[in-house]
Amino acid sequence: MGIQRIESVTYGIDDVAECVRFFDDFGLFLLERTDEHAVFETLTGQTLHLDTAPGPLLPPPLEAGPTVREIVWGVDAPAELARLVDGLGRDRTVHESADGVFHTVDESGFGVGLTLARPKHADVTPRPANALGSVHRWNSPLRPLTRAHPLRMCHVALNIVKEGREEAAAFYTDRLGFRPTDIVEPMGVFMQAPGDDDQHTMLLCHRPDRAGINHIAYEVPGFDDVVEGGNHMIERGWREARRLGRHTVGSNVFRFLHAPCGGRVEYAADMDRVDDTYETRVHETTPPHHIWALRSHRDQDAPAT
Repeated sequence: MGIQRIESVTYGIDDVAECVRFFDDFGLFLLERTDEHAVFETLTGQTLHLDTAPGPLLPPPLEAGPTVREIVWGVDAPAELARLVDGLGRDRTVHESADGVFHTVDESGFGVGLTLARPKHADVTPRPANALGSVHRWNSPLRPLTRAHPLRMCHVALNIVKEGREEAAAFYTDRLGFRPTDIVEPMGVFMQAPGDDDQHTMLLCHRPDRAGINHIAYEVPGFDDVVEGGNHMIERGWREARRLGRHTVGSNVFRFLHAPCGGRVEYAADMDRVDDTYETRVHETTPPHHIWALRSHRDQDAPAT
């Protein structure tokens, strides 16, 4: 089948301690830490690498300051991995590292890696919900979650220069097997990996003159995890980047936070799942960003006295 999921992400960072504090609060699990780097893991075994001096196989950063340096994609079978690597090697250099990752660069200059997927099983038990005629929780009052623990990195969004956007998207669709699910002509392309059923695994966002990290989304079991996870981050002193809401494209509930590694991270839940019968939607104008976003009477001007 091919690419199944995001396998690992590497950021180039300035401050190891600050990034470790952020992702510990965010709910990832620390595997390794030195003065130069740290490695975290999701519940399904994906890894996040935070490095003050990323290795020589990675391309230079595309923007100043901390930012993403490489996305490694997990492939389901050795034969598929070999096929994809051979295809990439026809027109660009591909280096294999000792850990079995094949490193190269996409059309925009982002580091791209391929390796065998190594998923871990995670028990997923969303909170049962009650409604008239649909009761799933009896005699069991809910208790606070207090914080979230992400199941997985579910999608990555990268900013790319608008000029050359067709070639940038074609690298992923023609060379790596992604398929466009929603093409928003003024804004970007949402794409699904061949082994994923999320409405999108990747988003390339058009920008007039700059490339860099937009955000990486982490799936949590449910709505409460999005809310309580974000509340925990704010209590710990981190800055929210966007109000709680539900996206239009993908339908997922979201909460964004500014990250010291660059860009933003997103708690996400309840994304649309689509199969091969889902036809690519082409939008000539950009749909609304969200179906709804949190509002409050506090947002309104106080009445005159």
